[in-house]
Amino acid sequence: MLAKRIIPCLDVKDGQTVKGTNFVNLREAGDPVDLGKAYSEQGADELVFLDITASHEGRKTFTEMVSRVAAEVNIPFTVGGGIGSLADVDRLLNAGADKVSINSAALRRPELIDEITSHFGSQVCVVAIDARQDVTGGWTCYLNGGRIPTEFSLFDWAHEAQERGAGEILFTSMNHDGVKTGFANEALRQLSDTLSIPIIASGGAGAKEHFRDVFLIGHADAALAASVFHFGEIPLQELKIYLQSEGINIRL
Repeated sequence: MLAKRIIPCLDVKDGQTVKGTNFVNLREAGDPVDLGKAYSEQGADELVFLDITASHEGRKTFTEMVSRVAAEVNIPFTVGGGIGSLADVDRLLNAGADKVSINSAALRRPELIDEITSHFGSQVCVVAIDARQDVTGGWTCYLNGGRIPTEFSLFDWAHEAQERGAGEILFTSMNHDGVKTGFANEALRQLSDTLSIPIIASGGAGAKEHFRDVFLIGHADAALAASVFHFGEIPLQELKIYLQSEGINIRL
């Protein structure tokens, strides 16, 4: 069985790493280059860098910062935010990214997934999905950093993304984001059990037990978190040793 992955996420706005709750109330968490280097040295399996206002502000991801982060890390590095064309992907891969994460642009034009995967390979294309669960239990996908609801449902869209060639799904539960009560394990399990590509869980990490549960109950392939790492609440190596003690296959 493949080892489960722990992935710190750098949400970047105006050159600083930030973290909020339910996608709002952002607070600064430090310099993305320094944080990326520290996580690489501490044993993170991968790193995700998201320019969280690029789509909303209609601009491209900050390429120069991507280059600076890439120079300091020796683990797989995924970049997202404002990516809408093959030229954007090419620019970020040349800046040092290993993979790109697409979200709003793919919802607006799903063919972008086909184009990226046919040109660069499925392994380069991570489809990020920000979804909110409503009172009926359904999950709706959102655009522009959780600002605009769409007609897409989580499970239908994830299945389409896979069919179009996406290499991974990064699912963030907007209901769980930043509240630290655990991941959306039921939805994650449904995704993991019905799709054949890896599922990265995002939104809800607040304790070591939440990471255990996302793997054992949610069947996720990787768990992404931000504030618990940025603010020193859960040291990475301590988390990995705990997960191994719980019988989870993890790289120390």
